[in-house]
Amino acid sequence: MLEPINIINGIIQLLSLLANVIDSIPLPHAGVGGGIDALESVDLVGTLTFTAIFVLGTGAVFGIGLAFAAKRFAVQMDPRIEQVKEELAGAHCGACGFAGCQQYAEAVVENPDVSPNLCTPGGDKVAALVAKITGKVAEKMDPIFSRIMCQGGRSLSERRFKYEGVEDCRASILAGGGDKSCVYGCLGYGTCVRSCPFDAMTMSDDNLPLVDITKCTGCRKCEQACPKNVIEVLPGHKAVIVSCHSRDKGGDTRKNCSIGCIACGKCVKVCPFDAPAVENNFSVIDLDKCQVCGLCVGNCPTKAIIDFIPVRPKAFISAEKCIGCGTCMKVCPVDAASGEKKKTHSVDQSRCIGCGICTAKCPKQAIDGTFNAHEVFAKAEAKKQAKEAAAAA
Repeated sequence: MLEPINIINGIIQLLSLLANVIDSIPLPHAGVGGGIDALESVDLVGTLTFTAIFVLGTGAVFGIGLAFAAKRFAVQMDPRIEQVKEELAGAHCGACGFAGCQQYAEAVVENPDVSPNLCTPGGDKVAALVAKITGKVAEKMDPIFSRIMCQGGRSLSERRFKYEGVEDCRASILAGGGDKSCVYGCLGYGTCVRSCPFDAMTMSDDNLPLVDITKCTGCRKCEQACPKNVIEVLPGHKAVIVSCHSRDKGGDTRKNCSIGCIACGKCVKVCPFDAPAVENNFSVIDLDKCQVCGLCVGNCPTKAIIDFIPVRPKAFISAEKCIGCGTCMKVCPVDAASGEKKKTHSVDQSRCIGCGICTAKCPKQAIDGTFNAHEVFAKAEAKKQAKEAAAAA
């Protein structure tokens, strides 16, 4: 390795050689007699040497100062931060609620309240690794997916004018809010598809985005890219939603789209859990109340409600638990439950639609088989324990 003094001597020799070459070049003379008022030569060696020493000295002083400052004010970083960052998906999608993977790695290591399973692209595997590094517990989380809150494709909706600009939703919205008659609907130019970093979205033949839940991580990139706020990221188990955001009155919605919500209120009438409510001329389902029974889906006249569970498990009654109270017969919307009082009841499998209402209403938790039975039982058990704790207090 070259010593600093050798480097400096080499630079000085190079400058001296350059100065000698320049000094050998004749300089122009000034005045009639020449050589009277102008210098015939300049001491370039001394000038260049002084300049080089000055620059190198100044650089050395500042270098030493910066090195001292870096050592004096250095912030010690927890080595676990880099370990966590290496295990994350590296998508920098922001689904965790932080600006990027570095910020989340710092937060999950330094803040005990930050969960280790916020990296949705990484899934359970990454959550387990982060939990192991940080010494935390990675609780099981419900997956989240992007849901398209519009079904009004080209064939089912009307257009106000023919748009011939850039194939981008954000560009088309500059032309009077977009070419679609329904100002709340999907414009269909694929901005969300191009924003997805996981190739989880494609465009249908009817110019509507489709979500592949096997690839979707719920990173919210598409939700942020949509200028119409048509995309919502929702829990996967909340599989019954009103796929429409139109706030137009029912008559206007019918003119603009044949599959939009007209706020008729039929879903409100048939729901046994009081989950739907008509607000601002369209129906909204309270996901905390919804038991995903699917009754509202079949009763919606415009098919604006989507059910992401096309096939539901059938209910069956446990003979050991059933007391023959008849509650299941009273609440069954399709008269699938039957039986004599104080005797074991049964469910007609050919009629049962797997809505789970009987499961939720049975006082003895004697009905199982429906897809949400375990959730219902867990809630009932929590309610029972809370009641016992209150009584004991």
